[in-house]
Amino acid sequence: MAIPLAQKIDGKKFLWDGVNYESRDEAQQAVAAYEQNGFEVELIESEDQFLVYSRRVAAVQSAE
Repeated sequence: MAIPLAQKIDGKKFLWDGVNYESRDEAQQAVAAYEQNGFEVELIESEDQFLVYSRRVAAVQSAE
């Protein structure tokens, strides 16, 4: 099965972090790390693996 690099979840585009986590605990650790860095994160269980998808909206900077 090919893992999609991007998924739309609730109308928002999330990108896969590229890692196949074998346990929910490992994936939860990755989720916590992403959340600490300001990302929105979704954990998806797919067959016998766990996938982490994340997104972050870029801060808008004014042009001066």
